[in-house]
Amino acid sequence: MSLHLLLIFIPACFALNLSPGPNNLLAMSNAQRFGLRNAVLAGAGRLLAFAVMIALAASGLAVVLHTSELIFTLIKVVGALYLFWMAYKLWIAGVTPEEIALDAKRKSLFDMARQEFLLASGNPKAILIFTAFLPQFVDPAGDMAVQFSIVGGLFLLLEWVAIALYGAAGLYLKQWFARPRGQRIFNRSCAVLLAGAGGTLLASQR
Repeated sequence: MSLHLLLIFIPACFALNLSPGPNNLLAMSNAQRFGLRNAVLAGAGRLLAFAVMIALAASGLAVVLHTSELIFTLIKVVGALYLFWMAYKLWIAGVTPEEIALDAKRKSLFDMARQEFLLASGNPKAILIFTAFLPQFVDPAGDMAVQFSIVGGLFLLLEWVAIALYGAAGLYLKQWFARPRGQRIFNRSCAVLLAGAGGTLLASQR
């Protein structure tokens, strides 16, 4: 990749990484409830899902999503239902320090990473973004595998930076929602946004 193309790719890519969405909202919520370190490490689940999507885009298999209404709809419905389930769990989550500490003990880092993975995997729009966005920075005359590895690796690196930034925002908000009533407001606000994202996903078209 030329320096000129790289200077175009990085800000455009980072704008995508920073765009509000269910996964970034989850990172913010996780940091607010379980700490920044756990939220950032749990982001590995999201990165794994995105890495698989990038590999599919590079291999051309993502074209199936463009051509198959059934597969797209199936992934969309499953993803939306999972968003609704997460919204429900966050709505009823404990808000006292004792309840939050108990939740933290029950919810392992693996559980958090799995949530990130499933949430990212359940959004068919994500793989379509990779199919439409990344190839713009790949020269068909060059080595496709190497170029996709470069742009895909940069995307994942910037995504992890975005996870850390959203997590830091969640940590900052913690001081504003330290009391149980404030914690409940924060949890339920996030739950409403997640449910809204689920509804938007259900209504989305290819």
